[in-house]
Parts: sequence; C-alpha cells; structure tokens
Amino acid sequence: MTDTQPAQPGTPAPTMRWFFLGLSGRIGRLPYLLGILFLVAVSGLIVSRLASTPEESTAFAFWSLVSLVFGIASIWAMVALSVKRLHDMILPGALALCLFVPAISIVAVFVMCLWPGSAGPNRFGKNENRPAS
Repeated sequence: MTDTQPAQPGTPAPTMRWFFLGLSGRIGRLPYLLGILFLVAVSGLIVSRLASTPEESTAFAFWSLVSLVFGIASIWAMVALSVKRLHDMILPGALALCLFVPAISIVAVFVMCLWPGSAGPNRFGKNENRPAS
C-alpha cells in the first residue's frame, strides 16, 4: 500500500509475520529491498559475533546454533519476500525457485528490486504491501 492509496475495507492489515513468512499478497520494490537489507544486516551481525568468539568457548557453539537457525529461517523469508514481489509484478511465485540457482539469483534479486509492479489490483491482491484478502 502506498501513502496515497487507502486500504480497502476488509483487507487484512500487514504484520511482520506476514511480511517475512507469508506467501499471499504483494509487496513493492522498496519493502522488498528493505526486507533483504534487514536479513543481510542480521546475518552480518551473527557472523561477526561468530567470528569474534574463540572456537573453544561455549559461546561459539551458541552462535553457531544461532547462525544455523537464522540461516534456515532467512532462506524461507527470502523466498516469501520474493514470492510476494513476483505477485506484484503479476508473475507466478514459483519463479522464486530461481533464487536457488547461484548465477541467476543475483540477477533475479536485482531485477525484482528495479522492475515496477502492477498499478492497481491484480489477481494476487487488491493492494500493494498487504496480504491477499
């Protein structure tokens, strides 16, 4: 939803849970980019803590576990963000599988950050940046 576009009555409100985990609805370029940057920032924080901890300590085991859990969660979050971004571009969410091909994934994320979404309602939702009703 943009600042000039009011929410339709009966449209569910967006939540962080929907934003990072849900597959329905649409999101625009800026929220997509900000979501990716948030995942990268948290990953960087975890990796820096892991790198600064001695391998012999129990804290290293803790940060290793945190890294593994967040890595798995961020894969799902990246797929969910990409599916919703593809929905805004009126493309099937299955194209998010391109993110698992290393050479294509960088180009795919770059394209999703720059390609404009559809104006107005489409088959994936009435409003941008909202779950499908």
